[in-house]
Amino acid sequence: MLPLRAQSGARNQGPTGMPVTAFDSALTAPLLSDPEIAGLIDDTATARAMVEVERALARVQGRLGVIPSDAAAAIDQALDGFLPDLAALGAGTASGGVPTIALVGALRALVDGTARDHVHAGATSQDIVDTALLLCLRAALERMATRLDGVIAQLASMADAHRRTVMAGRTRTQQAIPISFGVKVAGWLAPLKRHRRRLDAVRADLLVVQFGGASGTLAALGDTGLAVADGLADELALGPADGPWHTARDGVLGLGGWLSGVTASLGKLGADLLLLGQNEVAEVRPGAGGGSSAMPQKVNPVGAETLVALARANATAISGLHHAAIQEHERGGPGWTLEWISLPPMVLATATALRIAGDTLGGLTVNADRMRANLGLDTGLILAEAATTALAAHIGKVEAQALVKRACLDAPGAGRSIIDLLRDRTAAPVDWDAVADPASYLGASDAIIDRVLAS
Repeated sequence: MLPLRAQSGARNQGPTGMPVTAFDSALTAPLLSDPEIAGLIDDTATARAMVEVERALARVQGRLGVIPSDAAAAIDQALDGFLPDLAALGAGTASGGVPTIALVGALRALVDGTARDHVHAGATSQDIVDTALLLCLRAALERMATRLDGVIAQLASMADAHRRTVMAGRTRTQQAIPISFGVKVAGWLAPLKRHRRRLDAVRADLLVVQFGGASGTLAALGDTGLAVADGLADELALGPADGPWHTARDGVLGLGGWLSGVTASLGKLGADLLLLGQNEVAEVRPGAGGGSSAMPQKVNPVGAETLVALARANATAISGLHHAAIQEHERGGPGWTLEWISLPPMVLATATALRIAGDTLGGLTVNADRMRANLGLDTGLILAEAATTALAAHIGKVEAQALVKRACLDAPGAGRSIIDLLRDRTAAPVDWDAVADPASYLGASDAIIDRVLAS
């Protein structure tokens, strides 16, 4: 995956010494990046993966008789453990647009005799770079899947534990009707479970070998081209391809959509935590927070804020991948280069968001008493729909709505609950004590939670 120099820890600096991106800045990378995942897709990992692809290609071609078996063995042995000079590869990219030209030159210099003539046989630069990309992404996706499983488990436990923790449901930022915190958490959980299921399909479409030669026909290998491609897929534990996907980037787009979708769902969770954690709401406290240089009382919800920021960053970056997918003829340059620019930050943003989500949920404090207090039961306005539903069973919906609407207008000035006003204003045999209990108006919340947990 290119370009990824800074993500293994060495900062990518411009001529003034300033870091180039927030993901490699010494000031911001500790917040926004993820060293573990970065180490799976950085320059070193990418260079090693390209060498492994070249070794695997030689082994396959040796077994199939495409190149002499002794040459294949010599190549495989000579390249074992070799890490090319990254600066030299970078210089090669600057002049040739890809690192592979310099890489192949370095590999051939390691191989003795005529065996060097068989290095990179029948391949083109993009075959090596794209297939190496898959090896790096496969490792990164395995780790992210584990993190996603952890977040799903945390939310599942939380949803189950808070089935009867009553709070205000809010629509368009205003209080609507009572809900349980458990059903709210289930709303965070459900899309993440779907993302987890989608990941299998994303990997199946993405992790297929790239091997097409100069223009996607494998002409340099004659009759053995597809056999080499399929053998390379087996050797690297990738799926076989219908054909080369040099300019068919739908697999990468599928990955980008998945990355953006995961961070969007985590961003929604983060946005809710920000609102629920405001001082005047105080229904949750999302773990340890950041302080202020000027205000000693501040505990800023940095984790939740970062979830929102990373979601918006990926929402922006996904457009780059869609632009990159518009490629020319059998192999293109601009779109491929744009993909290098757009994809690595999306991988890092998603990995970081999953890590932060796990940490934030692990330290989350739920204030059930504050949730109930915020229902505003002194006026009972949040019970208006419950009151209308109960009353309509006796006097009809239109008359019930009118009575409840009048009570809602009068209650704040009267300093009384709409339930008390309705008791006085209608003789309908409504169990007003039951209506006054918000826990009695949670509808199918338990069943919804059960479905989400079972899905």
